[in-house]
Amino acid sequence: MPADHDAVSCRPVGRVRSDLVDLDHAPRQGDEGAPGAWLDFADEVAEGLAGLRPGDRVVLLTWLHRARRDVLAVHPRSDPSRPLQGVFGTRSPDRPNPIGLHEVEILAIDGRSLRVGGLEAVDGTPLLDVKPVLGPAAER
Repeated sequence: MPADHDAVSCRPVGRVRSDLVDLDHAPRQGDEGAPGAWLDFADEVAEGLAGLRPGDRVVLLTWLHRARRDVLAVHPRSDPSRPLQGVFGTRSPDRPNPIGLHEVEILAIDGRSLRVGGLEAVDGTPLLDVKPVLGPAAER
C-alpha cells in the first residue's frame, strides 16, 4: 500500500445528465450510438468554463461510480470467446480506479451546463475534469 503522502483525493466538478440509466443498455463507446447528454457543473467551478465554445472537442474524465473495483482481468468487450486480458490493456469500466475517458464535442452551452454529443456515461456519473483536445504541437 502507498504511504499516506501518496494518497490521492479528488472531488467531482459536476455530474452527467443523460437518458442513459441502465448500464446493460448503455453503449460501450460514445461512437456506438450513445446519445447526447448535459454536463451540469457545480457553482464553485463555473468560472472554469470560460473560453469553451460550441464546436470545441474536449476530453471528459469521469468516475464510473457503478463499476466494480475488484476486477483485474476481463474478456474484452464482455465476449467470452475472447481470451482474458488485464484491465489495463482494455477500456473496461470495471477496474481498480474506474476513471472514464470520453472525447466529445460541445454542442451548446447554457449557463453552467454543457450539451455534448455521444456520451456513453449513465445519468448521475460524477464528472472529474474537462480538458481540451489538443491539435498538432504547433497549435498548442
